[in-house]
This record gives sequence, structure tokens and C-alpha cells, in this order.
Amino acid sequence: MEFSPVSTLGGFCTFLILVGFLLDFTYSFNPHPWFPSPPLLGSAGKNRFHSLTMEMKSRRRPISMELTTHHYMQTLDHFTFTPDGYRTFPQRYMMNNTYWGGPQNNSPIFVYFGAESNITSQLNDFGIMTDHAAEFRALVVFIEHRYYGTSMPFGSRDEAYANASTLGYYTSSQALADYAIVITDLKKNLSANDCPVVVLGGSYGGMLAAWFRLKYPHITIGAVASSAPLLYFDNLTPHDAYDRVVSKDFRDASESCYQNIRESWEEMAKVESEPKGLQKLAKIFNICESLSSWGEIFNWIYPEFQVTAQYNFSRVKAICRAIDSQPPGTDTLTRLAAGVKYTKGGSGCLNLTGSGNGGSPSGWGWQTCTEMVTPLAPNDQTTMFPTSRFDMKFYSDGCRRDFGVVPRPHWITTEFGGHNIKKVLKYFGSNIIFSNGLRDPYSSGSVLENISKSIVAITTKEGVHCEDIVAAKSDDPKWLKVQRLKEIKIIAQWILDYQISFLL
Repeated sequence: MEFSPVSTLGGFCTFLILVGFLLDFTYSFNPHPWFPSPPLLGSAGKNRFHSLTMEMKSRRRPISMELTTHHYMQTLDHFTFTPDGYRTFPQRYMMNNTYWGGPQNNSPIFVYFGAESNITSQLNDFGIMTDHAAEFRALVVFIEHRYYGTSMPFGSRDEAYANASTLGYYTSSQALADYAIVITDLKKNLSANDCPVVVLGGSYGGMLAAWFRLKYPHITIGAVASSAPLLYFDNLTPHDAYDRVVSKDFRDASESCYQNIRESWEEMAKVESEPKGLQKLAKIFNICESLSSWGEIFNWIYPEFQVTAQYNFSRVKAICRAIDSQPPGTDTLTRLAAGVKYTKGGSGCLNLTGSGNGGSPSGWGWQTCTEMVTPLAPNDQTTMFPTSRFDMKFYSDGCRRDFGVVPRPHWITTEFGGHNIKKVLKYFGSNIIFSNGLRDPYSSGSVLENISKSIVAITTKEGVHCEDIVAAKSDDPKWLKVQRLKEIKIIAQWILDYQISFLL
């Protein structure tokens, strides 16, 4: 079954990592050849998908160590010498030196790379740094990504996001150069030039961490890249790979649930074709507004199920329980409606339009329309969703309309690599941890096998998006504790090797 195009392209999707149109917008899935991607970590789990991540959030301890806030007057354009390129903006970073052993002991510096949201919203997402600061006697630093929070070029968000001319300085390469300069300046100010730096990030930030290690090996001794789908570019990964994992998660939860969802789309189309079919669908799913197509219901369900799988397998199982627990003889769509009701939560009718953000542009939307082109499209033979193809022309037309730019789909692999990654990094790179939970659909675009002795992949069968780098909890499952311990042991070895080489 192939999903026929609808007449309009909805707003770019709100959103981690890897691709769609990030989280400053309501995610508007469009059953058209153009496909925005599901949420990366960013602000996704904090706004529209807040309810989906509450269980994970409840696990995170607030940072008990005191953080101090600082600003570095950052250069707008690191790669040209035009007059505008010399403009500056205040880039925010936060740090804690409670446990730092200081430069006299060459104690390490842990640096978290801010991704596509305000840095203050990310502080408790990455507890692995603060959990282990004492044992490493480490300085902990969080750097905000340009164009977010208070790290805003041109004085304000309105000015920074005004048009392609002002947004043109928002690229991953500029962000990496920002981080390199802030780290270098910080070490100089602290007389810590000989202190080893370990960088860490999750989702898009995880890609940045890995790329930083490759681009700036003289600044960091190693990188932890959690849930980093850096192979989801330039057709390195099949377009349906993300949704294959989503579908597997639901199938693992319940075969009957999976089959019910899979069969629902054709049944919706069938009901729509009947007299007053749309009114019947609206009644089954308790829709607030009138329907013009069954695709509007799909547009709501599809991203909700994607993000649920990405962040919370327990909720996947709960959705399936809602579907499976209906009385014997219950029809396919009524069962699906029960799962939708659970997903929505609360009482009242289902509002398909959402609240959005008034049409203001999304930073991640800009990136996916310039360099972060990540083709995602389901296939009804390999996933539980109807088939749709990724159409680059339609995608480009949407970017031209919304931002006035045309995407460069091959740029990321040109700038950072990706093709033949095992062969290339085996001889070129070192000291990178790629960590993934295989229940995370974005793991399908990450590095899942060791490349060399020092570029390693650590995976867990049950893990979800960036779960390994959130704060530890006493009742964490054994597999998660083991995963974190492996990462910490590797980081410790990096630091030990550095300290030994420094003494030679």
C-alpha cells in the first residue's frame, strides 16, 4: 500500500538527531514523498513529547553541584575574512569545578556539547558527566550551541532567524569551531593547557562530539557519541531503517498489536470511501475537528508512535496493552483508537492540529534544509506503516519555500566522511565511543560495530535514545549499569594513557 500525496506540505517537523525538522514546530507528518525526520534529543522530549519522556526524566537527578555561567565573545564566521564575519556574539557556557583537581594535577575536563536547544534545558540530560566528576577529579563544562538560548548572533532570536542571510552562519562546522575556541580559551585562562579534554554529546550533539574528535584531535583526547546517527546521510542507510526499528519495537511488545496497526491504514482508506466515512472515522477516534482525509489521523499517529519507540519502550508496551485489551470481536480501527487514546492521555477529543509555535522558524529545520539531509521514508513491506518515497525535489521545494535555500545532501559526508567509514577511521581516527540502545530507531544510522581497538561501539538490546548518558539511578537495570561502566572504563584508560605519555 502506497500513501498517496496530500495537497499541501505541513509545517516543518519539530525536532534529535537526525532529522526532520526539530522541535520548535508542531511535528506535522506529511504523507508525501517529502519526509521530515522524527525528533532528535533537543527540545523534543520537553515540549510536544513531554509526556513520552516523563519516565526518563524522573530518573534524572538535578545537578547538585553548583554551576557558574560565563560568556565568550565568539566570532560569527570562522571561515571567511569578510567584514561581517568579524562580528561577535556572546556564547554561553556553564561549568562546575567542585571536584576539579586543578591544572597542577593535569586533571581532566569533561565538555558537553550543547545541541539543538537552550543549554539550561539539557543540563540534567547528561548526568554521566556529573555522576563521575568526583572520581575523575574533573572540571565539568556545558557549552551552548550557537543560535540557541542566549548564544544568539545578531542580538536576538528574531534577528538571528530573520532570513537565510542571518541563518547562514548556523552550520555544524561553525559550531565545532566555536567549541574548539571556547575550550582553548578556557584552558588558557585556567592555566590548564596540559589538562586532557573529553567531549561528550547525545544525538546531534553526539555527532558533533565524534566529528570534533576527528577534526580537532589536538584539543580533545576522546569523544563519547551517544545515539549519534552520523550514517543517516547521503543514502548510507536505507530510508526505511528508522521505521523498521519502530516497527520491531511494537512487534516485540505484541505481535497482535503490530499486526493491528499495520492493517489499520488500509482499513482507514476503506472506511473513508464509504458514505459519511470521514464522519465515521472522526467518531471512532474522537477527533475535535472535521476531517478532509484519513491521512490527517495518520499524520498524528505516525510521529507519536515513532517518538514513543525512540524514547520509551515501556510506553510502547502500554500502547499495545490498550490495543490488545479490547473485547473479543472489536474491529481494527476501534482497537487502534484505544491505543491512540492512551498515547494522547487526558480527557477530551483529539486535536489533530496541535499548538505549534506560531510559524517561527526552527533551527533544526534550517539545518535539515541546508546540510543535515536525512532521508526517512517507510515501506509497507518492511515496516508497519504505509509506503512513501523520499522525493528530493519535493524536499528541496519545501526548503526553498520556507527558508529560501536549496539543500546540499552530500555535504556532510564530504565534510566529515561516512562512506567506507570502517576502512577510513581504522587508519585515521582513534578514541571514540559510539554508544547506542538498539530500541532507539536512530541506532539504525549509527556505528554499531567496533572499527578499531580505540573506536568502539557499545550497544544494548533494550536501550533507548541517549539513555546511557542520563544520570544513574539505583534501580537501573543491570545491562544499563554495565553499558555505563564500559564507557567509564574506556574514558579512564584514555586519561591514563594521556597522563603516562605526558610524563615520558
